Amino acid sequence: MKYRLLDILACPMCKGFPLELIVLEKEKKERQLPSKPPLCELYCAYKGKSLEELKARKEATPCEECFQYEITTAVLYCRNCGRWFPVINGIPHMLPDYIRKDEKERELEFLRKYADRLPEKIVKKGLPHNLSEENK
Repeated sequence: MKYRLLDILACPMCKGFPLELIVLEKEKKERQLPSKPPLCELYCAYKGKSLEELKARKEATPCEECFQYEITTAVLYCRNCGRWFPVINGIPHMLPDYIRKDEKERELEFLRKYADRLPEKIVKKGLPHNLSEENK
């Protein structure tokens, strides 16, 4: 997954935008920019800021650096509704809750594996499931 994907992704449940990105693993690749910066239109996930905010602060967009990375493992978090979505092998798993019920054990295993690197809002309070459910 590339950082610039967050310029178009929204929560499948509440349509919240932008999603917060928590990168756990990424790989650097040697690539040339395909066009002039900025590549994103609304949101720079690499900086975690809207393009309006970057422009207001007179900060340059980091497109050349951002374009070099491929995110392999991460979590996408919706600040609006508290849902989290895993990114596994570079693929965002952004399914609605009724489908995620079938993936519950796999997602809980993902949380267990990365619990020490994820914020409590995801590990203990994230929707549709979290690790605090295991203690009930």
